[in-house]
Amino acid sequence: MATKVSMISLGCSKNQVDAEHLLATLAQNDFTLVGDVSESDVVIINTCGFIQSAKEEAIENILEMASLKKEGTIRGIVVTGCLAERYRDEILKEMDEVNVVLGIGANDQICEAVKKAAAGEVMSAYDEKEKLALGGDRVLTTMPYYSYLKIAEGCDNWCTYCAIPQIRGKFRSRPIEELVEEAKWLASQGVKELVVVAQDTTRYGEDLYGEYRLAELLRELCKVEGLRWIRTLYCYPDKITDELIDVIASEPKLVKYLDIPIQHCCGEILANMNRPMDEASLRALFAKLRERIPGLTLRTTVMVGFPGETEEQFTALCEFIDSVRFDRLGCFAFSPEEGTAAAQMENQVEESVRTRREEVVMTQQSVIMEQKNAEKIGERVQVLVEGFDRYGECYFGRTAADAPDVDGKIFFTSEDHLTAGDFVKVRVDEVMDYDLVGECVSYQRA
Repeated sequence: MATKVSMISLGCSKNQVDAEHLLATLAQNDFTLVGDVSESDVVIINTCGFIQSAKEEAIENILEMASLKKEGTIRGIVVTGCLAERYRDEILKEMDEVNVVLGIGANDQICEAVKKAAAGEVMSAYDEKEKLALGGDRVLTTMPYYSYLKIAEGCDNWCTYCAIPQIRGKFRSRPIEELVEEAKWLASQGVKELVVVAQDTTRYGEDLYGEYRLAELLRELCKVEGLRWIRTLYCYPDKITDELIDVIASEPKLVKYLDIPIQHCCGEILANMNRPMDEASLRALFAKLRERIPGLTLRTTVMVGFPGETEEQFTALCEFIDSVRFDRLGCFAFSPEEGTAAAQMENQVEESVRTRREEVVMTQQSVIMEQKNAEKIGERVQVLVEGFDRYGECYFGRTAADAPDVDGKIFFTSEDHLTAGDFVKVRVDEVMDYDLVGECVSYQRA
């Protein structure tokens, strides 16, 4: 009888793509994939290890599966992903219920790993990070109407607070032709929205072609039949070229949405982070983007409590956020990660102060979001239908201004029967926290 395998994948969309490659390898080698961990022989936990909260989530999941193993519900546990790469054999030493730990360079050994785990054996395998396959077959784990396209792996930026270069290795792009073929396959599977991701999407192509090629890649992706929306995440502000701006402004399939993590606005903090630009250059960039891409949705991420951040610098960040008025914003309190330069810096900010500052920023942004959403009342917006909320007795979906998993939704009524993946026009009638509420006024079958 075939070994039954389930997977818990944690962390970012890039890690999720890796999980889909692992699942495809297993399916092609006669393992049975199941969705319920209680029905599986072996559980794979594809972990994140980026910041402390992600590590804690990964450990909680491992311990939960360890309990199922002790009960006899499952037979083996395999740990993959960033936590496995970062802590390696420490996981086996500290958690003896784990059977196998695979570093990201050893993902091609997943079949052997599952066999050993099912037999109750113990193994670990690590290889050069660059041996992680960047492409290959996938078992899609997102909803059928959208998917992620990982265009590169690793990172060369070496921000002082970030362990990703240590975990994932140097930045390496995939060829344009390979990415276009994968996008065509995704479209053939029913994908309507393609979300382009990498640790730094705007660096795409520099290692392969000697220059940034994201604009060219996006042009080619726009030619793929079946795709309706193409969205780009994780753009570094200093690498946003005029050519990229022109492509986003002119290509109808490219949603007018840019995710540009800035982390801070104060030049001294940014320099200590090894991050590009300063307040003046960031203001100039956002003004240019809004001028040249009408209707643009701007999303950013900021970090508070970085070593040495004074109350004055924190106040300056709040004033910057209030002035620029980002459409979407996430905030993280600094997490001192072992092995990073920032963890060794002097003038560490106390955790209670970091937490307070995070709360202040998110409260501030909630007010901005409420005001921006209120301005949309009366508008008719295009919506990608995601499903029906039987408790609210209404449909829900996302506008082009909302990325999967990280942004809000719109809830709406419709006299027509709708299907996930349909595109509809919805009139916005009211605001509900971060979400919108409205009524369908027309629809178009996908």
